[in-house]
Amino acid sequence: MAIMSTPTTFQPVLERIAEEIERTPGSGRPADYIPALAACDPRRFGMAVAEPDGTVYGVGDWREPFSAQSITKVFTLALDLAREGDALWEHVGREPSGNPFNSLVQLEYENGIPRNPFINAGALVVTDRLHTRTGDAAGELLDFLRAESGNPGLTYDEEVAASETAHGDRNAALGHFMASYGNIDNPVPVLLEQYFRQCSVAASCADLALATGFLARHGIRADGSRLLSRSQAKQVNAVMLTCGTYDAAGDFAYRVGLPGKSGVGGGIIAVVPGRCTLCVWSPGLDERGNSVAGVAALDRFTTLTGLSVF
Repeated sequence: MAIMSTPTTFQPVLERIAEEIERTPGSGRPADYIPALAACDPRRFGMAVAEPDGTVYGVGDWREPFSAQSITKVFTLALDLAREGDALWEHVGREPSGNPFNSLVQLEYENGIPRNPFINAGALVVTDRLHTRTGDAAGELLDFLRAESGNPGLTYDEEVAASETAHGDRNAALGHFMASYGNIDNPVPVLLEQYFRQCSVAASCADLALATGFLARHGIRADGSRLLSRSQAKQVNAVMLTCGTYDAAGDFAYRVGLPGKSGVGGGIIAVVPGRCTLCVWSPGLDERGNSVAGVAALDRFTTLTGLSVF
């Protein structure tokens, strides 16, 4: 029987989930293709829930910074969408790709237009367009995350950024390929520097749950100002639901029932519009790049609380 959650019951629910995860045999492995992430202990686990008013609950390693990686794609998408609106969608699609997140296959068939903003090709396009509009896409992202999380110390992990730069040939290929179709404005080396810095942001579950709150508040930032229209916030949540967990988005929607975005650092953010935002972290990944324990924990959260978009 589901436990219908109220603000005072999120903490017991989180503690119950943590106990269940602790009893579950470990599985998954860290992202070994990024050397700076390969040494992470796959058994680490943290989870946080933030309410729209900024109240936050947590369990385990919920205040431990980790590499946000592709989770940051949600925030750059929102920041660019706020600036250019629907014109963005002329340069990147909104459909699931069905292919790995770093695939080049569809770009040639589809004239350099990536399927969605959350695969690497699409995220490169969004970062490129945000950089054109701000002059510092990674800095704009960092300022936003600091403000929304209330953590002025949040910053980049320079070791991770250097590691990604040294092993970034696939992303460079994506950038150059899209540039050949006229879908990249900035020099590709400049874009890659911005993109790798963006992905190297280190933040905790508490930081990211709070920073995602504008999507639960239908586009309203923590200070009460509006970043996105209600319709644009709906659009971001919709793309998260259908495209946010790489080529496992259908299974994630089936199990969890929330808009979500994962990163190969082991984190996943999720949104219950109007109610709360979540972030869970555990570095052990499945073959599609999603945290094994993280997906299981979010599955249990929606089951125990009855909170989902369905």
